[in-house]
Amino acid sequence: MKRLFLFAMTAGLATICEAQVQGDIAEVALIDRDSGAVLTPHFFHGEYWVAGRPGARYAIEIRNRFGERMLAVTSVDGVNVVSGATAAWDQTGYVFGAGERYQITGWRKTDAEVAAFTFADSPNSYAARTGRTANVGVIGVAIFRERQPQPAYAPPVIGQPSARSPRAAEFEANSAASDAGASAQAKVSPALPAPLTSAVPRAPVAPKLGTGHGEREYSYVNHTEFLRMQAQPNEVIRIRYDSLDNLFAMGIIKRPRPAPSGANPFPASPDEQYVPDPPG
Repeated sequence: MKRLFLFAMTAGLATICEAQVQGDIAEVALIDRDSGAVLTPHFFHGEYWVAGRPGARYAIEIRNRFGERMLAVTSVDGVNVVSGATAAWDQTGYVFGAGERYQITGWRKTDAEVAAFTFADSPNSYAARTGRTANVGVIGVAIFRERQPQPAYAPPVIGQPSARSPRAAEFEANSAASDAGASAQAKVSPALPAPLTSAVPRAPVAPKLGTGHGEREYSYVNHTEFLRMQAQPNEVIRIRYDSLDNLFAMGIIKRPRPAPSGANPFPASPDEQYVPDPPG
């Protein structure tokens, strides 16, 4: 089915770093827009976690690593970032050209505006304020490859031998290869390992971090058509997030040990406590 999808007209702020979560088709990073820092992903028991700073605006930066267009259906806290619907794979998303990088900076309000993503206590998150608290603290990007158009079939000319023409044979071969490729792609596993059910983080010490509905900002897109290669994503990238204190409390990040300062607690005391020599 043909559907309209959003196409990012501007490339956004390119981020050169090694802090992305990489899949085979795309890579995803979270950017603290107030500080400019790329949030480091921490791999813990089969999942990637990042520490968000409460109150800070953030962006989801996606880069297409593929040599063709792709569709990124993106969700925050279980909510589609374009439509605001409870997220599902078959919904609208952003279309990326080959090698293109773009920052999704907020909830899409119009073709020219978004409401900024902000890290907020879970009760103040957009998902919680709209009655959807079950998936606060997780970001998902479902990647779809584009179905490529098939060359038109040219029937054999009447009066010629019944053997297939070279063009017809080429079309059938390409069609079979495309079908086989789609079948293989349908079996592709998500880019990230599934979480281990036996490894549950310790309870956080403060309310979970969610994503708020921030101030309106300019962000222009237009519409394009995109035919998916298959109904299920070719790749799914998932990143969980919470506050730094909660990640410390859950054991996902280890607290750094303070370095020895070298200070002397008894600076007025001599190093040696023995009888000194007499004068002269």
